[in-house]
Amino acid sequence: MLHELLLALLGYTGDLVVDEREQQTSLGVNFSPDAPISDNRSFKLAPDLSFLQPSDRDLVERIIALGFYYRELDRFASQSRNLSCIRSPYVSPLVRLAEISKNDTERQPSVYRRAIANGIVEILSLYRSAVLHIEQKLLSETLPILATVTQGLNKFFVILPPLYELVLEIEREDFRGGHLLSLLHKRCHCGVPELQTCVQRLLWHGHQVMYNQLASWMVYGILQDHHSEFFVRRLDKEENHSVTDHEISDRLARLSTDDASLTDWHSGFDTCLDMLPSYIPTSVADSILFAGKAIRILRNPSPGFQLKDPLDNQQVKRGAQKVQGFVGRFSIQKDPFVTTSLIGKELLPHSEADKIELMLKDLKDSSEFHKRSFESAVGSIRAIAASHLWQLVVVRADLNGHLKALKDYFLLAKGDFFQCFLEEGRHLMRLPPRQSTAEADLMVPFQLASMKTIGEEDKYFSRVSLRMVSFGTSTKSYIGANPSSGLPTNSSEISLDGWDGIALEYAVNWPLQLFFTQEVLSDYLKIFQYLLRLKRTQMELDKSWALGMHQDHKRFARRCNNSAGGSLSQQRQQRVRPLWRVREHMAFLIRNLQFYIQVDVIESQWNILQAHIQDSQDFTELVGFHQAYLSALISQSFVDIGSLSRILDGIMKLCMQFCWSLEKQESNPNTSELERITEEFNKKSNALYTILRSSRIAGSQRAPYLRRFLMRLNFNLFFETTARGVLNIVRASPEVT
Repeated sequence: MLHELLLALLGYTGDLVVDEREQQTSLGVNFSPDAPISDNRSFKLAPDLSFLQPSDRDLVERIIALGFYYRELDRFASQSRNLSCIRSPYVSPLVRLAEISKNDTERQPSVYRRAIANGIVEILSLYRSAVLHIEQKLLSETLPILATVTQGLNKFFVILPPLYELVLEIEREDFRGGHLLSLLHKRCHCGVPELQTCVQRLLWHGHQVMYNQLASWMVYGILQDHHSEFFVRRLDKEENHSVTDHEISDRLARLSTDDASLTDWHSGFDTCLDMLPSYIPTSVADSILFAGKAIRILRNPSPGFQLKDPLDNQQVKRGAQKVQGFVGRFSIQKDPFVTTSLIGKELLPHSEADKIELMLKDLKDSSEFHKRSFESAVGSIRAIAASHLWQLVVVRADLNGHLKALKDYFLLAKGDFFQCFLEEGRHLMRLPPRQSTAEADLMVPFQLASMKTIGEEDKYFSRVSLRMVSFGTSTKSYIGANPSSGLPTNSSEISLDGWDGIALEYAVNWPLQLFFTQEVLSDYLKIFQYLLRLKRTQMELDKSWALGMHQDHKRFARRCNNSAGGSLSQQRQQRVRPLWRVREHMAFLIRNLQFYIQVDVIESQWNILQAHIQDSQDFTELVGFHQAYLSALISQSFVDIGSLSRILDGIMKLCMQFCWSLEKQESNPNTSELERITEEFNKKSNALYTILRSSRIAGSQRAPYLRRFLMRLNFNLFFETTARGVLNIVRASPEVT
């Protein structure tokens, strides 16, 4: 009976110890999966053993229950360690529970479950050693059998039943990946030291898999997750789920290396919160995601980057000085893959990669998971990746030069160029644009302005090209084509004329696409089109004044030569003088608005951005600073306030109409149209001033320099008086002859 008992402790039944569940199954009797764990123990003593007392029978059955738990845990470990997903012909009671809940005995493979199974194997090996020690002890000495067995296996009475309950829950709920780690972490918090130690060991085994995946992702930029258990996941599989394999291969064949890396950076990977362990914060997971993507960029630079960037070419040459003599004697073509590898080593030195790997190794070797140490290590790795990415984008790719170019051309800092462009194209823009040739027509004044104002030292102008977004004449993918970008349309409410579709395109190479995304360039384009309309309105008002002065000089000369027409000219001057006063009111408002946007908004925010660039060494911080810079430009210029934006666009439209009507005054006098424009301008000016001085805008932090703008407008209460319509000019004026 001793050996029968010992064999039962190792999961083997016989004549004395039987498996009631197998007997019930053979008779067609099903058991309830919802029954308590104690009722699921199927190892029982044979009912025909009459020589045992009831108390001894209860004690023996309590002891042999460990054998049942051992068998089921061993069976779980054997199945979980097999990743081949081969359907087993024999269905254990444990798997039958999963079959009842899942209606499927074939489980998905899981490296995390396999790691937990390895931990269970360790615990079961200790159990087997304890049983062997009991056998040796009982054979060598004459001791009470039940007392010796109970004493030798005492700690396993508090270990094996909870472990069996744990694997039942794992099978029933199909826990994998982060879900499995969360479950183990929750079970670690118990009041039984022996059980806590075992569960912590199982969690340690699960963390070994996680740390291996973290090392692959954060050291080499490679995602090792064949069974979708890591909390960092690829998105292209789900996005291309409905696309055929042939279409996917054709699409990948058309993608360049730059496009692939950009897709990986912007939309290739994401954090899967379902697989994120509950004890790891989302912010830490985001840092892990960013660090891996940054390492991926640094280790896989674009082939065109190192061939075009002179700084990197010098560094590559310094790294390859040992082979220059050999290359000089033989004519060998440069291998782009070798060059890419050399550049990758320059962008992420081996010492930095070793430092990251060492931090992860320290976490992996720790016997317990320490949340603070884990978060600190992830933060340090993220800082290393962000610093080297900052070095790549800011220093090697000359980010500041490109920011200055965008300021020059998209924010109209090169005022002489746009002044010349608008003057050269003024006569063209007085006519409606032709859909077929509008963009080609604009290229003539654009090139003339560049020849007159752009020097050869400006190496960024070649990246700027002109487009007509309204007609979409460009076959390239350019900014502004996205209807969700919020750009002005050609609606009659806010459009000055058909030339509002003038847009700029800026060619951005790798790795600057990481910084200048399509959303960022769309914001630049939105501000550019707003400023260009403002610049064009200001130029038309100035041209109108110049034309009026020229006509006054001509009339003065005629009056001197013909004294008889002096009274008629004087009457004309008295009737036209109010019109010039209106033009001056318009020019005063437009000039102050231009000064406010260019000086108080753009220049002040530019200086803040430059200070941040000088102080920052972190790529993500820099992206945040630049986004804050763009947001400040848009908000402080009132582009994002619908009511103000519509009023300003309406005022610019009225100014343009007034100038055009004023020019026709000599040949076709019509004061009624001018009166209508003047009245409408007074209304919109009043509405603009009322909104700007309201506490919701003037008292908020969105426009810290708005009070300066209001002070310039109303420094002597003149603008307020005019905006309120006190000065009713050009009222019931007789027709000018």
